[in-house]
Amino acid sequence: MRTTEIDPHDFARRIRAHALRMVFKARSSHIGSCLSMADILAVLYTRIMRIDPLQPLLPERDRFILSKGHAAAIIYAALAERGYIPVSDLDSYCENGSALTGHVSHAVPGVEVSTGSLGHGLPIAVGMAVAAKSAGMKSRIYCLLSDGECDEGSNWEAILFSPHHKLDNLIAIVDFNKIQSFGTVSEVLNLEPFADKWRAFGWETWEVDGHDTVALEKTFAAPPIPGKPRVLIAHTIKGRGVSFMEDKLEWHYKSPSDEQLKAALAEIGA
Repeated sequence: MRTTEIDPHDFARRIRAHALRMVFKARSSHIGSCLSMADILAVLYTRIMRIDPLQPLLPERDRFILSKGHAAAIIYAALAERGYIPVSDLDSYCENGSALTGHVSHAVPGVEVSTGSLGHGLPIAVGMAVAAKSAGMKSRIYCLLSDGECDEGSNWEAILFSPHHKLDNLIAIVDFNKIQSFGTVSEVLNLEPFADKWRAFGWETWEVDGHDTVALEKTFAAPPIPGKPRVLIAHTIKGRGVSFMEDKLEWHYKSPSDEQLKAALAEIGA
């Protein structure tokens, strides 16, 4: 079930606000990683994916895997805003006994697999795409990776495997915010020429502004090239929407103070 009733910009604003409050309350981390991918999630969950929150296990549904499972807060927020879980459940994020764990858990309705060990999400998505094709299903499989995660060799095995098996029902998205846990991507392990690598491996490759919801929707909605998996290299800004968090490595780890939370919520219009 897609919807045209929810504005992607407003959806992104709301899930950013939820994630900020969740990370603040839990005194947890990864808010910069959450904020960079909010617009991508907004487009997928309001305009692109065929899903039904009332039937989260509907066989013909599209599947979404968040391979960068450390950004759990923002996917839980998106699922709450789409009606998979009550918004009030977000208050339990990272609490003892809560299903809303600090890395994504499949105990939460709408989460396909638990993730957090980087380099696992895309190989799982490849398996789902093979299974869907074998069963003659029209489901599409979406997998969102981090850029630093592309250091993992398991991803490149999956990237090589997918065109060979003509997985045109598979869409990978790289949240290319250019900062990973210990520095910039170019410093830690340079991925460039990044897009050329995907093309050389046989993927239909798009580069897009990961905060331009119109461009994202257009790219996702483009008809697939038969036999080719698709990748969107989404150029994003870590901490997007909060000026003092943008492009700052420390917000991979920090949680905001009381005053910083107030300032951040004011900036995003919450």
